Amino acid sequence: SPHPPASSAVNPTAFTEIFNRYLEDGDDIVSIWQPTQNHQSWINTLHGGIQAVLLDEVCGWVVFHKLQTAGVTAKMDMRYRKPVSTLQPYIKLRARLTEMRRNVAIVDGELLSAEGELLCSCQCTYFTFPQEQARAEMGYIASTTEGEDLTWDELVAQLNGGTQ
Repeated sequence: SPHPPASSAVNPTAFTEIFNRYLEDGDDIVSIWQPTQNHQSWINTLHGGIQAVLLDEVCGWVVFHKLQTAGVTAKMDMRYRKPVSTLQPYIKLRARLTEMRRNVAIVDGELLSAEGELLCSCQCTYFTFPQEQARAEMGYIASTTEGEDLTWDELVAQLNGGTQ
């Protein structure tokens, strides 16, 4: 398939909903995602590959939004700490830039339970592109998050269709 699994128009369990739910929290980018039984590898347990996709996505948004450019993942080190239940109402994703060396960005990411317990973490290395090249060759358009006026509770309410 020419479409990546996280954004495929033909994938009924695609992750496209996460792309529209990013907030800034100081230096961090945060997001929320709702697992389902379609995402399990073992009974009621979120597949580790899906955890990696989610973390790569939120870490990538640090490059897109905080650095205002495009980049590609060069390396991703994962640490699976505890099983991630697919029965919880949502999981939290958080990422921050920890180091920048020329065009190499180091971004740390976390996947947390709805209660805030750290379940999985990663460190991603991205090769970033100059903004002009990102615009000209990759179609990069300056990114925005949900806005400073949106709170975490409102983001959760959006996920739940307007109710908490």
